[in-house]
Amino acid sequence: MKLSREVTWVEGIQPLLSQADYVTINIPQTAETKGYLNKEKFKMMKKGVRILNFARGGLVNNTDLAEAIAEGKVAGYITDFPDETTLKMDKVISIPHLGASTSESETNCAIMAVNQTKDFLEHGNIVNSVNFPDAEMEMHNEARIIVANKNIPNMVSQISAVLGENGVNIDSMLNKKRGEIAYNIIDVDKAVIDESIKEKLLAIEGIFMVRIIQSK
Repeated sequence: MKLSREVTWVEGIQPLLSQADYVTINIPQTAETKGYLNKEKFKMMKKGVRILNFARGGLVNNTDLAEAIAEGKVAGYITDFPDETTLKMDKVISIPHLGASTSESETNCAIMAVNQTKDFLEHGNIVNSVNFPDAEMEMHNEARIIVANKNIPNMVSQISAVLGENGVNIDSMLNKKRGEIAYNIIDVDKAVIDESIKEKLLAIEGIFMVRIIQSK
């Protein structure tokens, strides 16, 4: 695992919680993880443990937390998801949830959004899309074809056949899928691609987007 010798590998959550002086919770809140830190988990922890929760408030069962604090099992609880219950508890430090609202983070997010949009427009790369797969490939040649289609069988072979029939050789290709959508980045060995190829690709049933990106 290429871990430092100073890192101890443990199997399961119990030995980890039983040794930790500080526990930080960093998981998404789902139906399965809601109330993840509860009476059962608190019993596994050593006395005087301190817990940091900067993920989601609902990951901790507040009733069980209050009991653990009263018993001295939990010496402190720090969270940026305060609610009416935790605000009234002893040994709880509640701070504002400002992770994405600072001036620095808003500036960084704006820069990131512009750079990712620019990369999509210039190279067809996709990062952090809501409904498309992440797809990034370094541009090897002067021309690139972007194809988005339904995630169904035989699409890549049909795309390749159209390109081959029109004398276009594939140099590099990336195919990514997410749910019902597939996204293809295709670098070809031609510097200029005829626009008629775009129409032929769009004529394939299941393809709903074709872009031709040329550096010249």
